Amino acid sequence: MDRSGLIEAVGRKTTEGGEVPADQIGRVVDALFGTVAEAGVIAEALRAGRAVTLVGFGSFHDVGGKASLRPGKALDEFIHDRAG
Repeated sequence: MDRSGLIEAVGRKTTEGGEVPADQIGRVVDALFGTVAEAGVIAEALRAGRAVTLVGFGSFHDVGGKASLRPGKALDEFIHDRAG
């Protein structure tokens, strides 16, 4: 899934409380993950030596100078079809 696909998928998931415009979703995606021109908040936290943890999804860490995602239990179970 690329950036556009992610924005579309998030748009579909967020329609219950009212539609969120794609440009707003795009700004949030860019703020989290960054762009070519500017780092996102996850990259900035990793550079500062901090992990970013999203409970259930996982934790982003700097491992030897490389970004790494340690999947959370809920994500791991979903991927391996072991969820409730």
